[in-house]
Amino acid sequence: MPHGSGRNEPVRSIENNVRSHIMLKITQIAFAWLTSFLLLCGAMGVSAQPKISQWEPEIAAFERADQTNPPPPESVLFIGSSAIRKWTTLAKDFPGISVINRGFGGSQIADSTAFASRIILPYHPRLIVLYAGDNDLAAGKSSADVVAGYKDFVRTVHAQLPETPIAFISIKPSPSRWRLKEKIIETNRQIAALQDDRLLFINIYPAMLNADGQPKKELFLADGLHPNKKGYQVWAAVIRPYLEIPANK
Repeated sequence: MPHGSGRNEPVRSIENNVRSHIMLKITQIAFAWLTSFLLLCGAMGVSAQPKISQWEPEIAAFERADQTNPPPPESVLFIGSSAIRKWTTLAKDFPGISVINRGFGGSQIADSTAFASRIILPYHPRLIVLYAGDNDLAAGKSSADVVAGYKDFVRTVHAQLPETPIAFISIKPSPSRWRLKEKIIETNRQIAALQDDRLLFINIYPAMLNADGQPKKELFLADGLHPNKKGYQVWAAVIRPYLEIPANK
């Protein structure tokens, strides 16, 4: 053994222990940071996805109604968010036209897409009328997000019903969401510009503005968001000609 090596042995042992301790701490810190990061990403991913389970009771209720009172085939299907769900005079507003109301309040476009196999495809409608995107923008999504969501809806429906026309009701101007005016206008513009003979764009936006270019408050409920009876009468007048278009158009 070289001279003096015995005295260095404890020092080397201490150094090795210190290195091991440091490496262990670094590993623990790195693992904790990575775990936190992944959990955060997961939480963000979950919140960005539609909470499909919250609509299950409403969708199940639709299915039960379909069993006891099946809608006639070749009807006009209205689907989307609460602006459709609250349209309780839908059948009266379109006399002589068989209509189905499958709106569920608070929903976004992705929700209608997710439930297409249960509340769209089984009906084999001659026309699908969608009102959605309003809640998407209110939740912070961009115009591009809404357009992408609509395209996904169209792809999902046309994968099974390739000849069925889809009419998109323009996102409405409303007093409570007037702050979103520019995003609403841009979203409507992009959707109206989509090139597909099977896609229709029903523009109810200008009919809900007054001479000053502001939303007509008399067309809304007290919440300033949902149409009232007069508001739906305006919608019906604009939408009616599209429902009378032959199914093969």
